[in-house]
Amino acid sequence: MYKILVVDDEDNIREVLKEYAEFEGHEVDEACDGMQAIEMAKNTDYDIIIMDVMMPRLDGYSACKEIRKSKQTPVLMLSARGEEYDKLFGFELGIDDYVVKPFSPKEVMARVNAIVKRNTAASAAANPSEVEKFEGLEINFTSRDVFIDGEKANLTPKEYDLLFYLVRNKNIALTRNKLLEEVWGYDFFGDDRTIDTHIKMLRNNLGPYRKYIVTLRGLGYKFEA
Repeated sequence: MYKILVVDDEDNIREVLKEYAEFEGHEVDEACDGMQAIEMAKNTDYDIIIMDVMMPRLDGYSACKEIRKSKQTPVLMLSARGEEYDKLFGFELGIDDYVVKPFSPKEVMARVNAIVKRNTAASAAANPSEVEKFEGLEINFTSRDVFIDGEKANLTPKEYDLLFYLVRNKNIALTRNKLLEEVWGYDFFGDDRTIDTHIKMLRNNLGPYRKYIVTLRGLGYKFEA
């Protein structure tokens, strides 16, 4: 059973998602705007937050950014806008997935299950003593911390996932499709630019150690150490 927070200013959307989630045995709380979502997320540990983008008082992107300051709860964003820019902006903030309205409640729940299972599996697989070092780049898989010359790096959740997967498969050529499948956890409804955008952001955050992420022209990327 998951504990889910559904955030949307439309009553019917909250009701539909709650009905489907409870049918699968999950517990659901509701919020009608971003401000309410922030307060509820502070006081309760949710397994996932399903959040609309356009809402009164505070939009979903701003609410997600505020929640991320204290918690790394997975976020599935809902939006009536399906432009690539909107999706990439959400991923830059660290959301886990993006669904365009109108949507199928069954598809939303399938994505919820994939996201939560992926995060749970990643936590369970962590080894307390597992730390990788490459010169001044230190990666702690258990605490999800990355240090650059002793300074803690500030990465988005998806950047952490991407870096950890690259490092765990170091010196192996990884196609963009493979990265989308393994890091996002299922067939992603996007294109190669999603990976390229996240790689660019990750490299910027790694500073001098961006050199370890090598571009394989026409194929994908490799963490070369």
